[in-house]
Amino acid sequence: MRNPYDILGVPKTANTGEIKSAFRKLAKKYHPDQSKEPRAKERFAEVGAAYEILGDEKKRAAFDRGEIDAEGKSRAPQFEGFGFGRQPGGGAEFRHFGFDFGGGGYSTEGGGIDPDILSELFGAGRSRGRARPQSTAAHGEDIAVTVAVPLATAASGGSVRVALPTGRTLDATVPAGIEEGKSIRLRGQGHAGHRGGQPGDVIVTIRYAPHPQFKVDGRDLRLDLPVTLYEAVLGGKVRVPTLNGEVEVSVAPGASGGRVLRLRGKGMPATSDLPAGDLLATIRIVLPSCPDRELTELMQKWRDRKPYDARSGVG
Repeated sequence: MRNPYDILGVPKTANTGEIKSAFRKLAKKYHPDQSKEPRAKERFAEVGAAYEILGDEKKRAAFDRGEIDAEGKSRAPQFEGFGFGRQPGGGAEFRHFGFDFGGGGYSTEGGGIDPDILSELFGAGRSRGRARPQSTAAHGEDIAVTVAVPLATAASGGSVRVALPTGRTLDATVPAGIEEGKSIRLRGQGHAGHRGGQPGDVIVTIRYAPHPQFKVDGRDLRLDLPVTLYEAVLGGKVRVPTLNGEVEVSVAPGASGGRVLRLRGKGMPATSDLPAGDLLATIRIVLPSCPDRELTELMQKWRDRKPYDARSGVG
């Protein structure tokens, strides 16, 4: 028999996963009930025999140390093998490697190949002989992540990059107007299924990233709107930022700080089941950044001649 590493096509440094993957691939290719390859039955048994050694850590270690040969036979008298042998004619005895092709189909009686692997590859329906319990397919686990989405993206919709705990990254489509705390399900992007089961999903929970100007209040947006002293006293037109650009609004003469201007429909946009929110702009009166003599003198005269109580009713 050839070197089992050569049969599976893997280097001696291959890890368990690489060896298992190589076996799966070759077992599918040469399975006698499915393959049209020449000498498929012999090649399938050869692949199984190679995996019988390399798929078992103890047997692989013994082979690497030279204690057993490529057929699993001991190289020393005190080692009487692992149940492998040759038929009198010199050919490999397929039963020893867990396969019986005596009457069509295959059986896993008496062999060391994990029947769960064969079940994954070919299903349980073609086996014969003593029945083994077959493991059922299991759905892969979901992956839950939370991602901070820019407010503009949450409002208008778009794409956001999601980093998974597994190290993978993927893009998620964010629908326009999505509520904070809602989830997006990316089907089939979670952990792999078991024994042929469907992969899990990725569940992305949306959080709004902090915005330098807007604060979210349900479907409404809140904003502090700076106005000058003369705009507050005399009134006028001022520009107000929204998520879709600036709009012009009127400030009534004599507007006090703290007054709220409501811009209807300028909050979070409407969705199929939610109405659009409003933008609530709170007036904040801003004095000149540099001291102004005229303003100071005017306020002194105002204080002396026309005093008023701005805090009446407070406290």
